[in-house]
Amino acid sequence: MKNARTPPGSGASWLREEARLGWALALPALATIALVAVFPILWTFWESLHLHDLRMPWLGRPFVGAANYAEAFGDPRFRSALGHTGVFMTAAVTLELGAGLLVALALDRVSRGRGMVRTAVLLPWAIPTVVAALIWRFMFESPAGLASAALVRLGAAPPTWFADALAAWIPLVLADVWKTTPFVALLLLAGLQNIDKALYEAADVDGAGRWRQFTAITLPLLRPALLVAFLFRALDAFRVFDVVYVMTGGGPGTATEPVALYTFSTLLQNLRFGFGSALSVIVFVVAFFFALASIRVLGRGAFLDGPA
Repeated sequence: MKNARTPPGSGASWLREEARLGWALALPALATIALVAVFPILWTFWESLHLHDLRMPWLGRPFVGAANYAEAFGDPRFRSALGHTGVFMTAAVTLELGAGLLVALALDRVSRGRGMVRTAVLLPWAIPTVVAALIWRFMFESPAGLASAALVRLGAAPPTWFADALAAWIPLVLADVWKTTPFVALLLLAGLQNIDKALYEAADVDGAGRWRQFTAITLPLLRPALLVAFLFRALDAFRVFDVVYVMTGGGPGTATEPVALYTFSTLLQNLRFGFGSALSVIVFVVAFFFALASIRVLGRGAFLDGPA
C-alpha cells in the first residue's frame, strides 16, 4: 500500500517537477535583476574597452583593450580623487558612528515622549540631500554665515571656507555627518533594544559601574549593529557625489573632488565615454570587494558573538 503522503509518480520525477516550478517562479525576478543590474555593468565594461570620445566622433569606437584602465591608474587626478574619497570616508564614518552611538544611547533612555523625540532626531535624515547641502553651504559661504559669525564672536578670524583646500573639507564632512547620523543612530538603537536588560541588573548586583557595563556588555553585544552601520555608511561615503557637487563642486580646483564626481565630469562634461566607463568599472570593483570583505568580517563568529 502506497503512503498517502507520497506524491504521484516517482520521487525523482517529483523533485524535477518541483525544481522546474521553482525556476519558473524565480525567472521573472532573475530576468529583472539581469536587465537592471547585470546588463548595465557588462555594457559599461564593454564600453571601457573602447576609445569612445564624443568630442571626436570621427575616430569612431576602436577597440583599445586595457588602455583606458592604464590611463586611469596613471592619471594623477584619479589618484587624488581616490585619496579625497578615502579622507572623506574615514572622517565622516568615524564621526557618524561616534555621534550615532551617543544619540542611540540617549534615545534608549528616553521614557516620556519617546515617539516625538525619535521623530525630531530623524528629521535631518528625512531632508533631501541636496537641500541639506544647500543649508550647510549657506551657513559657511558668506562672512555673515552662522559658522563665520560664531568664530568672530569667539575672537577668531574665520577662513574663506570654500576657497581654502583644507577648510573646505569641514563643511562637507559636517553636512554629511548631520544628514546621516540619524540613520546610524536608528540602526544602533535597534541593536540596543535587543540587549537583555537582565544583564545590566546582574551587573548592578555585582557592583559594576556604568562605564564597566558599557564596555563589558553594551559594546560587545552592539558590535553586530556597529559593523552593519559601518558597512552601510562606508559604502555610501565611498560613492559620495551629491553633497560635494552642491557644496564645492570638487573645488577649490580639485581639492575636494571625490572619485564619483571625477567620473561624472569625465563622462558627462568631457564626454569621454570609454575612459569614464573604465573609471566606473574601477569604482564598482573597489566597492564590490570592500563590501565582500566587510561581509566576511560580519560573518565571523568572533565578531557576532557576545561576550563569553
